[in-house]
Amino acid sequence: MPSAQLPRVVFAMDPVHLPLLFPPPLIARLRKVAEIDPALVVRDFTDPAASPALARAEVLITGWGCPHLDADTLAVAPRLRTVLHAAGSVRSLIGEALWQGGIAVSSAVTGNALPVAEYALAMILLTGKDAFAHRERFRITHAYPLPAETAATGNVGRRIGIIGASRVGRRLLELLRPFDFTVFLYDPYVATAEAEALGARPLPLEDLLRRSDIVSLHAPDIPETRHMLDRDRLALVRDGGVLINTSRGALVDHDALTDELLSGRLSAVLDVTEPEPLPAGSPLYGLPNVFLTPHIAGSLGNELERLGRIVTEELERLVAGLPLAHEVRRADLARVA
Repeated sequence: MPSAQLPRVVFAMDPVHLPLLFPPPLIARLRKVAEIDPALVVRDFTDPAASPALARAEVLITGWGCPHLDADTLAVAPRLRTVLHAAGSVRSLIGEALWQGGIAVSSAVTGNALPVAEYALAMILLTGKDAFAHRERFRITHAYPLPAETAATGNVGRRIGIIGASRVGRRLLELLRPFDFTVFLYDPYVATAEAEALGARPLPLEDLLRRSDIVSLHAPDIPETRHMLDRDRLALVRDGGVLINTSRGALVDHDALTDELLSGRLSAVLDVTEPEPLPAGSPLYGLPNVFLTPHIAGSLGNELERLGRIVTEELERLVAGLPLAHEVRRADLARVA
């Protein structure tokens, strides 16, 4: 394709992420199909130094740290036609003006779903073996557990409740297939036949909470799901049950969950919280029945290149006149994470 026909592309993200998202081989691929300056990474659309490039930009490659894209963005980037997001959900990124303006949006959210599902699977297996509690006891006693202390431990026949058939939820359901689990699913958008095809038995939310040994959250963060696990619903989870949250902290009533964890009735694996991070004085940092991590389930380190590769392939498709493989529709955002 002649150089004059190459689309003009600008990076918009925190520049710290660029080298891992787009290492030299991917930058080389981008430069074959686009006019792009890897040295220019925009974090502020009002920055005068970025104005000339934004005024000509037809495509934005966005990532973590990109400002909200709204009417002001279109004012400084009037030629913008496509946003390719090298990260997860675009729910908080894309403003009404872009949807109304017909801007095509693509996201590497499917690629970001893979490590989250893998992390959730690992946590399900570890909590089924009561690994975290055994570690805490072993650090203190230096003694192997007695058979009576492990009678309820193991992953045979564990009842796993998945809340949300999002991209992460669906990938996790695939990963759970080889194991000897009974899997339940709550998702109001998924019919019985589809849930069964995914390898799960559909249940109303309250029934899923009552019947599951381990509950893993994968619903989207939308107004309808805020505190969907409130005090009354958390009380439905059986004594000794485990809650895994790799989705968003806002899905759970934090005060109610803290009370349950302080009582010792439940355990939790929390990669996300509300607020995030928790205040320094939060008791959850020190509880032996809480495995707390700093939002690491999503793509990190060498996993970031996968996201950059998805975006690079999308740009190559765009230039070739092919439909985007990972296009996000506005209607999708109500039901997937």
